[in-house]
Amino acid sequence: MSAPSELVRAAGCVLWRRSPVDDSLEICLVHRPKYDDWSHPKGKLKRGEDALAGALREVEEETGHTCEPGPRLPSVSYFTGGRPKVVHYWAARCTGGRFQPNREVDRLLWLSPAAARSRVTQPRDRTLIDELLAHFSRA
Repeated sequence: MSAPSELVRAAGCVLWRRSPVDDSLEICLVHRPKYDDWSHPKGKLKRGEDALAGALREVEEETGHTCEPGPRLPSVSYFTGGRPKVVHYWAARCTGGRFQPNREVDRLLWLSPAAARSRVTQPRDRTLIDELLAHFSRA
């Protein structure tokens, strides 16, 4: 069992794609019934797991999609259950797959950036969307 102050390490992605309808940017959000929240796909790293490998694994486990990692986004730090947690993020382009509801994630939405910003539960997740958009504006 870990000590109460032990850092929880996690990783995830701001998963994006081009809309099959009009080629506009869409961002993937997942609903986690355990927390009744909308967020980017993410999860705890396995012992010794590289953060990027863990982020890609979590995306596939939670969304059923594979992805191509892009630029690193800011890490997010906060406390959960009295323990410090850091989540490392990457922008990632969806390369394929199909969502199947599972124990951790019961719904998935592809939304415009504005709709995704409005839907996410945590304000810190809005910042990640802003960072993704800033990357596209520089590209």
